[in-house]
Parts: sequence; structure tokens; C-alpha cells
Amino acid sequence: MKISAGEIRVGMLLEYKNDLWQVLKTQHVKPGKGGAFAQVEMKSVNKNTKLNERFRSSETVEKASVEENLYNYLYENDHNYFFIEPKTFEQLEIKKNIIGEKGKLLTENLEVSINFFNDSPISVELPNQVKCIIENTDVALKGQTVSSSYKPAILVNGLNIQVPPFIEAGDEIIVDTRNLEYIKKV
Repeated sequence: MKISAGEIRVGMLLEYKNDLWQVLKTQHVKPGKGGAFAQVEMKSVNKNTKLNERFRSSETVEKASVEENLYNYLYENDHNYFFIEPKTFEQLEIKKNIIGEKGKLLTENLEVSINFFNDSPISVELPNQVKCIIENTDVALKGQTVSSSYKPAILVNGLNIQVPPFIEAGDEIIVDTRNLEYIKKV
């Protein structure tokens, strides 16, 4: 689907120069002399490279048609994560490098949203919040103020995060999957 340069928004996926690009930043510029343009910073979904591009307002770009489906997480092996489509029971495997660090937050039967482009998976979106258990954390130091001091903690899945001083080993907490930050104790 063709869209004008003025319609480009952050988060969109664009087909450009034979690749798939995710828009990171966009700025509409109208100089005193010459035509208006959109300054767009994009990241390649496949090659992990960045590109700054300038599109004139009269130009059009191809917006990628992305299909989104719900899957449940099954298990992992050395190189892949495995998911199942709950209605058709069709299994899908996705390479670990596509999901990255957030893959450690996957738990059995967790419902995730997988985005497909030309029938191949390009990204996995976890729910915004997941429950995790603290495996190990430092002892809180006396005299620290509760409002601003956080201490390092290791979750049972191996992720390192910062938690408030009252959190101890064995506590169940809720973690934000978008930025891997502590939200609250369960």
C-alpha cells in the first residue's frame, strides 16, 4: 500500500530499497526555501542496519503489509523457540536472534503475537507484563531511601534487573517486557 511521505509514523514498517525497514524517528521539515520533506530514521528488520532518509512531501513509499497472529509458546532448543497456533495446532519455529533477550521471559503456554511479512516471521511481541520469580538479590543496605534506590536482582530465567530494596529471593514480581523493568510485587 502506497502512502505519502507525510503519513510516515514511528513504528511503521516500510518496504524500501528491497528491504523491510522499521521507522524509528520521523520529522516533518518545512524550510523557508524549497519544498517540505520528511526526515526519517529507519532500522532494517533483516540486516540490523540503520538508515537516515529524506523523502519529499510529494513522494510515496510502500507501507509493508504485516500479518499478525496469536501463538502459544511451547519450548526452546539451542537455536530456536517453538510456538503453536492454538486453533490449527500448527507448530512454528523462530530463531533465537529474532526475539533476543526477551526470549528469556517466555514461559510455557504464554500467548504471544507474531508478526509475519511474506509468510515469514519478523517479530514476536510478548504481553506487556509477565510474572517472574527472583532467584538471587543483594541484601538491602540500611539508610538507603526507598524512593530512589534500587538493587540488582537475578531472575530464575537468568535476566538481571533492578528491584526495590524490600524484594527478596523467592519473591514473585511482575516485569514490563518492553523495557525489562520491575513493576510490582505479586
